[in-house]
Amino acid sequence: MLALKIILVFAAAAAVFALSIGYGVFVKVLVRPRKKKKKAETNEEHIKRAEQREKDKELLFKRSHDSAEISTPDGIVLRAVYFPSGTDTKRFVLLSHGHKCNGADEFAHIIPFYLDEMKYNVLLPDHRAHGKSDGKYIGFSVLDSRDILLWVDYLTERFGTDIEVIMHGASMGAATVLLANQSDKIRPQVKLVVEDCGFSNAKEEIACGMEDMYGFKLMSVVSLANLFCRLFARYDLGDSDAIGNINKSKNPILFIHGSADTYVPTQMGQSMHDTCEAVEKDILIVEGAGHVFSFYTDPEAYKSKVREFIHKNIGE
Repeated sequence: MLALKIILVFAAAAAVFALSIGYGVFVKVLVRPRKKKKKAETNEEHIKRAEQREKDKELLFKRSHDSAEISTPDGIVLRAVYFPSGTDTKRFVLLSHGHKCNGADEFAHIIPFYLDEMKYNVLLPDHRAHGKSDGKYIGFSVLDSRDILLWVDYLTERFGTDIEVIMHGASMGAATVLLANQSDKIRPQVKLVVEDCGFSNAKEEIACGMEDMYGFKLMSVVSLANLFCRLFARYDLGDSDAIGNINKSKNPILFIHGSADTYVPTQMGQSMHDTCEAVEKDILIVEGAGHVFSFYTDPEAYKSKVREFIHKNIGE
């Protein structure tokens, strides 16, 4: 009898420990972080990128721009910045940033390419629980893919049904536009998707992220984190399975990935490209580029491939 009690105590302790780890991962990945002083960056590549981002943002916000906002069905106010190209065009690019980033930090470096070279107007939203948008829980591409389609609605209602929209996403934002492109609710105004280092499956990506940061990869912990996600954030990480639904895609996809990406492994992008048979596709693997570093590593190859893919599938 005593032995049974000991076993039950150990089992209960193990269950509590496992749940606490799962809750910790949920908070780390899916809850908006409180504002606090960041640890000093030690990675030289990341330091240089941060410095470049500040310069790019300073130049970007000297351009003509205005603000925009929408509300989601669950009552979250989302905010964006709109940059007109200064030309009489009905073409737009809708940018979708990554996890714990924001629109301006993620894309200030590439927006001039779209505005000046491609002559596209740019809409730059912050996802829920990021940047200037409201929200406590991060959508991790599941909720964001629904939100991004609300921004397509906004553009269509503001500028007319004859517009053409490109959705361009990075990391979590790339998974977001991939999922949106698989939705039956996507508007015909969306013509093309550019996904840069997007993950193929949310649960797998969280496990890969844990392995990249902590050295272990436990899907059981991710499953426990998902229990808290379903309970508090009211969605299931299993609904983010871009590769499993890749052949439900509605519009052409350009896949971009860095060959040295370990946070979202390069093979994820390659596998999605190889699996996709439903739409026109192409892929650019940037040699030596880490996670969300492809444009910084080889900007000319990046711009050339994006330009080529747009001209081929939408026209000049």
